[in-house]
Amino acid sequence: MLNNKKIMCLAVDDEPPALDVIKKYIEAVPSLQLAGTCNNAVEALGMLQRQSVDLLFLDIQMPQILGTDFIRALKKPPKVIFTTAYRKFAIEGFELDAVDYLLKPISFDRFLKAVNRVMESDLTVGNHEMFNDKQANRDETFISFRADRKNIKIALDDILYFESLKDYVKVVTKTKNIITKQSIASLEEVLPPHAFIRIHRSFIVAVNKIESFTSELIGIAKTELPVSRMYRHEVGKILKLDKR
Repeated sequence: MLNNKKIMCLAVDDEPPALDVIKKYIEAVPSLQLAGTCNNAVEALGMLQRQSVDLLFLDIQMPQILGTDFIRALKKPPKVIFTTAYRKFAIEGFELDAVDYLLKPISFDRFLKAVNRVMESDLTVGNHEMFNDKQANRDETFISFRADRKNIKIALDDILYFESLKDYVKVVTKTKNIITKQSIASLEEVLPPHAFIRIHRSFIVAVNKIESFTSELIGIAKTELPVSRMYRHEVGKILKLDKR
């Protein structure tokens, strides 16, 4: 998916109207090419065996096998953007390293934002082919920060959370902390939404690093971070907080 090569897309959904929407959107974007459409995961498996696919638009709630289970069954799945009407699958989708998670009905603007994330991940974050890393056996996404008069590259999977310090942001990772000059709002715009959630005006956390949570606190690496009232509703939808 580098340079001017088109991104080969496969759309999978058991609902014909939803499939037609994705097909129409793909055909409207010059950098995308529709490899085919399928009504279920079994058909999709056959298509993947016959043809090279870069990006999979995959419904989750389907007959025979869930889209999430289908991805788990693939040894080398293509990049995936989940499409579903159900928020309850969000965490599971995040854990499968999906590029994005689109809730139906899907607007064209939201579709484009997800596609842009695919392009950005290939061209600017973590494509080892671009960095001539011949020994790498898998892609690893990362993000770069300016600190101590140099650019520091950090793997997204190493990040625990971000803390706003007025005009600066503290990046807390598994092994070290970095202070970089930027706003947490600007950082939120470039982070993959499937992997990070804003829980407070001062905190963004990595979803897969959450160890415990209530409606008021989130626990990560033995640290408890506050969930503010402003973000509590959205956090509750993602984490399915018990309101009792």
